Amino acid sequence: MRNKIADMLRGKSVLILGFGREGHSSLQFILSNKINCKIGIADQFAQEEEKQMFSEHPEIAFHTGPDYLDAVHYYDFILKAPGIPGRNLSQGIMGEISSQTDLFLAAYHHQTIGISGTKGKSTTSSLVHHLLIQSGKKSILTGNIGIPCFDIIPQIEPDTIIVFELSANQLEYVHHSPHISVLLNIFEEHLDHFGTFKAYKEAKKQLLKFCKPKDLIVIHESLNTEINNSSHNVSVFPQKDYFPDLQTHLIGLHNVWNMQAATMAVVGIGIKKEEVLKHLLSFKGLPHRIEYLGQFAGIEFYNDSIATIPEATVAAIKSLRKVNFLILGGFDREIHYEFLTDFLSTNPIENILYTGKAGHRIAMQMKEKDFSMQLIEFKTLSDAFDIILKKAKNGDVCLLSPAAASYDQYKNFEHRGDVFKEMVYSLKKTKLNNLSST
Repeated sequence: MRNKIADMLRGKSVLILGFGREGHSSLQFILSNKINCKIGIADQFAQEEEKQMFSEHPEIAFHTGPDYLDAVHYYDFILKAPGIPGRNLSQGIMGEISSQTDLFLAAYHHQTIGISGTKGKSTTSSLVHHLLIQSGKKSILTGNIGIPCFDIIPQIEPDTIIVFELSANQLEYVHHSPHISVLLNIFEEHLDHFGTFKAYKEAKKQLLKFCKPKDLIVIHESLNTEINNSSHNVSVFPQKDYFPDLQTHLIGLHNVWNMQAATMAVVGIGIKKEEVLKHLLSFKGLPHRIEYLGQFAGIEFYNDSIATIPEATVAAIKSLRKVNFLILGGFDREIHYEFLTDFLSTNPIENILYTGKAGHRIAMQMKEKDFSMQLIEFKTLSDAFDIILKKAKNGDVCLLSPAAASYDQYKNFEHRGDVFKEMVYSLKKTKLNNLSST
């Protein structure tokens, strides 16, 4: 299968568009497999030391600076990194636009379970991988979870099942689908990359576009009616009474649906449902996803930094049922917030702390409604903690679930969540001034 990917590149002029983690992985694959091809690397911010690292390879040309995208016109095969928006590419490109993901699926389609969705894909992918391993199968986890798919190729054996977490960015230019495709949901997100919700949605639907008749599609019922799956094997979730009354480490109705989807995917490769159910109990979940941090200074803290859209924040609030302090806001991707503000107007939370342009826009929408909540603006999480400690009572619950991206202050949602966790753990010896219980 590795040779199949090499054959698709051999003899071509190949442009690696974007030289981050995946771009480095693509170049390493070409060089280590001694693939005879002309190589270009286009990245606006490629560093001089990176160029020096490959100075002994005269076949590699670097295209950097503000006009780096012009290089797409000089190569017949373009390996686009997920971070490069397709809408930024000029018209009239003669070469074929592809990606690591597309080449990998072309070679390993029959061994791959691909999982996508606006929210829940990392949890569901990790859960599928866990269920496979616990059931005695060989499994490798790759993709958007942080592992470039070309990096796992040396580990793949004929009976290995590959669990591939797929973002919309990775799916934008694919021409192949996995053997088992799981589509969890599609909400408004990543408009900064795609420009419109319609374009984002179309990219997500690419996951299913090239499914073969013997492939399995696992799909949420809300999406099944708009995607033509008549000729495919389809499992639809959620299903009432699909599970017995399981007490797992994952909380919330949305996670019940994630578990259903994961179970359907694993059952689809021949593992009995009864065996899968017992392994659900041992899955611990992932950080930054309604992650319970403990009680400090009399306050229960939850880290849900992964919540970058309103639907995720509403799901977190519903899962916890009691929230006294909700921390919202951050980088504004210009998504719509009516879903969240309408929910909060009928399910009030005592104190809403907001920050950034997204938080300001949420607060402005809330002020237009009839509500009894306190809206408090803050600049840094340190400021937010000062406010919480002054106002909180014993037994209160604080939830970080921002409904916005983190890029205005942090590298990513993990960085934001880690800062929040550090601040929570620093409260170990702190006591509230207001010791009365709620």
